[in-house]
Amino acid sequence: MSHDVPSVSLIAAFAGQFARHAKALINSPADVANPLLFFFMVVTLFPLGLGPDPERLSSMAPGILWVVALLASLMVSGKLFASDFEDGSLEQLMLSPYPLAILALAEVAAHWFATGALLALIAPVFGVMLGLPSEGLLVLTLSLLLGSVCLTLIGALGSALTVSIRRGGLLLSLLIIPLNVPVLIFGTTAVYEAVVGGNWVSWLALLGGLALGSLALLPIAIGAALRVSVDT
Repeated sequence: MSHDVPSVSLIAAFAGQFARHAKALINSPADVANPLLFFFMVVTLFPLGLGPDPERLSSMAPGILWVVALLASLMVSGKLFASDFEDGSLEQLMLSPYPLAILALAEVAAHWFATGALLALIAPVFGVMLGLPSEGLLVLTLSLLLGSVCLTLIGALGSALTVSIRRGGLLLSLLIIPLNVPVLIFGTTAVYEAVVGGNWVSWLALLGGLALGSLALLPIAIGAALRVSVDT
């Protein structure tokens, strides 16, 4: 691998890979709509299962919304590198002079904008459906924006490790769900603290630290995992 790639070329390679994956998502709107539809269906079913008690739904809303967001992220993570592996694009990326971690991060970024970020921006609507107090709506959006970065990167790592395994969905779940637990705890607690008037900033800061740490470390792990999966 070349280590003297100009930074301008590296940025151009990142942008090109991002645009390619974003175009693929635009051409396959079901990949974008399915997580949102899943989120909507589960949120609307919770009142039927728990009963129409507004106070009960309101108190459980932060946990419900975050758990559903985690499951929606898990649902789409397995497909992240699948098409590249099947059509041989992944091998071409590995032969590129650019770091595989950067190119993989471009795909993950496009995936996050189309799923995680979009879900975070729409989440307040689902929060209102569950009776989440208005004090928690902004924190819900911020926590999901930060948390979905972690969820997407962790999901991408699991996808990279299992991309060459047929029907690796169960293994993917076993790998990434334990890693997502801290994100779930920090995000849920931040929204709950905002609702009760507590110190939600600290929990949001912890979530931001996790997001920054994930951005710094996980792309390298994803690149290494993709090489292992393709070479085996």
